[in-house]
Amino acid sequence: MNAPRKYSLAAGLFYLLTFVSIPTLALYRAVREPTFVTSAGPDAPVMLGVVLEMIVALAGIGTAVALYPIVRRQGEARAVGFVASRTLEAATIYVGIVSLMSIVTLRQSGTGAGVVAAAQGLAAQYRWSFFFAQSFIPAINGVLLGSLLYQSRLVPRWLPTLSFVGAASLVVSWLATFLGVIDAISPVAAVAALPIAVWEFSLGVYLTFWGFRASPIIAGL
Repeated sequence: MNAPRKYSLAAGLFYLLTFVSIPTLALYRAVREPTFVTSAGPDAPVMLGVVLEMIVALAGIGTAVALYPIVRRQGEARAVGFVASRTLEAATIYVGIVSLMSIVTLRQSGTGAGVVAAAQGLAAQYRWSFFFAQSFIPAINGVLLGSLLYQSRLVPRWLPTLSFVGAASLVVSWLATFLGVIDAISPVAAVAALPIAVWEFSLGVYLTFWGFRASPIIAGL
């Protein structure tokens, strides 16, 4: 296995690993409710969701680090930007999961004056962290990496083209949500986010099973 194949395999597996957080949509349902902090019940679903999001954050950085030695040959500034964007996304994810674990801590310590308001504030912080991270930064990632892959022809061009479509769709949906035109959790927002998710999953599958195409930028590696 040559160096480009090792990098593509690592990047592909990391991309596929970023999808492990899908169950958090259900796992976090209770913690987002105002009554969670004063109610009885297991904290395990929230803690499992936090672990899954930690994996996603680290895997996201892994995708950028694995691809950097290859795509920097096409455009170093954009390659560095992709690493920085992924790192920022991961850091914001960590801010969100710290907020959720703080709610769990409040619940375990017992109720008191202002505990409900504090929990609601932390839940709002998680929602905004998610909104400015997972709901927006994938568009930046898509444009940066998509343009590098499109120019280098390391993958079939329909793949990076999908990243451009997904980025545009996500930004339009994000702006509509920010301005209050649509709800963050709605069928419209879900459909708008689908192309960028398909792009990342398809790229993960392609890099894992097929690797990079022959290209002048990886000749001799």
